[in-house]
Amino acid sequence: MAHANKDHWSSEAYQNAASFVPKLAVKVMQWLDPKPNDVILDIGCGDGVLDLQIADVITKGSGSLHGTDASPAMIESAKKAAEKAGAAKCTFEVGDALELINTPSLQNGTFTKAFSNAAMHWILRPESKRPQFFRGVRNALAPGGTFSFEMGGLGNVVEMRGALLMAVARRVGLEKAKEYDPWFFPDEAWITEIMEKTVGGWKVERVEREYRPTKGDAGGVDGWIRLMGKQFFDAVPEEEREECIKEVVDVLEVVCENPSGGFTYGYVRLRVLARKL
Repeated sequence: MAHANKDHWSSEAYQNAASFVPKLAVKVMQWLDPKPNDVILDIGCGDGVLDLQIADVITKGSGSLHGTDASPAMIESAKKAAEKAGAAKCTFEVGDALELINTPSLQNGTFTKAFSNAAMHWILRPESKRPQFFRGVRNALAPGGTFSFEMGGLGNVVEMRGALLMAVARRVGLEKAKEYDPWFFPDEAWITEIMEKTVGGWKVERVEREYRPTKGDAGGVDGWIRLMGKQFFDAVPEEEREECIKEVVDVLEVVCENPSGGFTYGYVRLRVLARKL
């Protein structure tokens, strides 16, 4: 993916456009089922909102949590939030999830559980590196350890993705627009195949894909597109970007308008609980 090293994130923008993401993680948190003595690896931890919830559990035992994220801005926010909350058992570091396999400190098989929420559809975008991601998570876990994750599933925000691809493609062509598309949304069969057969050493114990229409945040369609769709616009010449953004937003404010007020987005979530064999 082009320009993957750029940090497109800020905690403030995320809270304005997508604060609902951690709030809607109730089910995957239930699948994680943190216990006081768990040693947990959070992959794509963002600004640490969910980690502070987990901290309430692990503070009652000998457990700990280590969060990683590719965004320095998000990790800085997570560290500040943990310090403010007195969550001393939560640590955070900047790290590329695709390079877990090459991070010796995280490949010792010491984590009892791994967790990821709303991050893997970004992480798994480069096709060639998908197997090594699952190997890296597997090697981080102790035998019998579990990996609970939720990500965008097949059909996720299809209206947003369609509008973004069309507006960008009109300016730079479809092939280049596809190159800058930062997302990968698989189904149940794909995730089971790569974990159990392509990579191996995993047993997928639960998997489901859920259509979950989601009400927009305070930032509306404009805030969502500017944050979540930001990487698409890197393909467009700078002098044309605002016009392109406006085109996308104008269409989606029609498509996503809720007659009862506000906007609703067509989220589809893929949820998995897998165990290391």
